[in-house]
Order: sequence, then structure tokens, then C-alpha cells
Amino acid sequence: MARILHGVTGSIAAYKAADLTSRLVQAGHDVTVVMTKSATELVKPRTFSALSRNPVHTDLWDPAENRHTEHISLAEAPELVILAPATANILGKIAHGIADEILSTTLLAVTVPVLVAPAMNVHMYEHPMVQENMARLKGIGYEFVEPGEGYLACGDIGKGRMAEPAAIFEAIEARLAGA
Repeated sequence: MARILHGVTGSIAAYKAADLTSRLVQAGHDVTVVMTKSATELVKPRTFSALSRNPVHTDLWDPAENRHTEHISLAEAPELVILAPATANILGKIAHGIADEILSTTLLAVTVPVLVAPAMNVHMYEHPMVQENMARLKGIGYEFVEPGEGYLACGDIGKGRMAEPAAIFEAIEARLAGA
């Protein structure tokens, strides 16, 4: 099956990302997880390591996991990158070429398709800058799995919930099949 890099950011939806990693591995994919520092505050890297059966990368500067150019090695390995959940922060960073931690740095070096599953508050999702950043990323070939509508972790109701892991999994399988 495919080699997939799964980027996980600091949205409360990070707990759903563990389910997505598990589904991908059960389907036979080789999954490498890269987490932002904020994501590690919500779900521990050990969870993703156990589910993926691979080391989890969390720090651009950690000598224990860094071979000096780890972000380049990570970027060259996958056939597909999935960014789920994708916060407004990571979307803004990559849309503007900011590389200040392991995930954003890796994303700027990838040359394979990137599938993005946004997750944020409805007002953040609808903000003109977030919409502009998503449009900019779509313009360079990024593909999106639309967020759902409903009750959000903050108590608001609206669009911004990360798509369910099953829907993201289906989008990944379709992308890998060339659909």
C-alpha cells in the first residue's frame, strides 16, 4: 500500500486523528506521524507511535530524533500527505511559506499531493484571511476535505468540525486510487 505522512496540529480534533491513523494502518498503509508541539498537549505522541508502529516526529531540533535534515527525509518518503486536523495557524504558515517547527518545515519540502482536513471554530473558519489562505493552498494543488457543521468544542454551532475519520479515510483512498 502507500506511504503516508500524517501531520497532526493543535486542534481538539487531534483525538480523531488517532482514529484516522489507526484506519490507515489497518488498511495496510505505512503511516509516519509528525505532530506540532500544540498537538502533543492534546494527544501524546506515544498514542500515534503505538497506532502507526513508527516513531513520531515532534521537534525539529531534538537530537534524539533529528538527523540534521530530518524534515527533508520526512518530506521525501511519502506518496501522500494528510494534514488532519489542520488549524488556522498551520494553514496560514504554509500558505505564506513560514517554516518554524517540524511540521511546517516538512510541508514546505514535500512534492507529493497534500490532503487537508481543517478543524477550527466557525468564526475562525469563516474569517477572510483563513479563507484566503485555503484558496492560496488550493491554487498550488492542495486538496481539502470540507469540515462538518454542528456543535463545536467551544460551544458554538457551525462549520468547522474536522470531517469524520471515515470520510477522510475515504478521501485518502480515492486520492490514492487516482479518483
